Amino acid sequence: MTKPLFKKAMYGLAFSAAAFCATASAVNLTVTHWADGMYGTPFAVAMEKGYFKDAGIDVTGFITSQGGGTTVRNALASDIPYGEVALSAAIAAIKQGVKLTIVHAGVVSLADNVWVATKDSPLNSIEDLKGKKLGYSSPKSVTDMVSTIALTNRHMLDQVERKTVGSLSSAYTALREGGVDVIYMTEPILSREKDNIKIVFRSGDEIPHMTQTVGIVRTDYLKAHPEVIKSIIVGRHKGVEYLLAHPDESGDILARQYKMDPAVTKAAIKDILDSKGTYWSTGKFDYEGMDTMLKGLVMVKAVEEGPFDWTSIVDESLLPEDERRK
Repeated sequence: MTKPLFKKAMYGLAFSAAAFCATASAVNLTVTHWADGMYGTPFAVAMEKGYFKDAGIDVTGFITSQGGGTTVRNALASDIPYGEVALSAAIAAIKQGVKLTIVHAGVVSLADNVWVATKDSPLNSIEDLKGKKLGYSSPKSVTDMVSTIALTNRHMLDQVERKTVGSLSSAYTALREGGVDVIYMTEPILSREKDNIKIVFRSGDEIPHMTQTVGIVRTDYLKAHPEVIKSIIVGRHKGVEYLLAHPDESGDILARQYKMDPAVTKAAIKDILDSKGTYWSTGKFDYEGMDTMLKGLVMVKAVEEGPFDWTSIVDESLLPEDERRK
């Protein structure tokens, strides 16, 4: 493509996005675990800083659920059938024949995911779990996968009794009442409860690469309105960049959006940024981490083993050129 034609094409894309913003009403986007997980932080920052509007889309709020297939269904049924959802739920939907496309990476590590015991527990490491009871949320969940992979890698899976304990609030009750010795916990609840619990092991230390969330869109909508989805990707990208450069202010923004104590949200962001590697991707995919998630799904029998072609369901064309796989 010649430079004049390239400029004309880019102008057309910008004009289409601007036209969409000017003619469409304010929209809500779907984000898994909005208001109780850290996945939504870049979206909160991007909305408050005006990055979505700058990119050509007027985002004024967010739709959420407790994750899994419900979030995927919410996303694909929205006016803009887009959402940042669990990669595990996206894979399960694709395996069931749902026509969706993955357009950007979201959270690409387990830095927010830890396993905790009561403050006075003698447990101090994953090795100490031999003969103990570990509580995970539900079968085929991320916590089921993470605990299965971590204990399998340590050759300890048959030496630890794993029990389903439901939501984090019910898991916490089970821990306090002695029903289990260790439970999962995620930020920002971890920072809120830090004085009442002890971290036994961090999931990210046991599984360095696992992609948790991705951006998905209904495939027919992506083909018809690529400029709208690009506006979302650009706005979120800028939100991640600002978050990384200004973590304290981002903590204040998250506190307002989540209606939480700023001390808790700031501590949660700091905890994540102090961990190894990348947590919030600006959009670039970590295919090793995606393969790890797929492996975990097979291990817990959430999907059948077999070939899975990422190139058939991932579209990198709306990412910045330097973030695409070469």
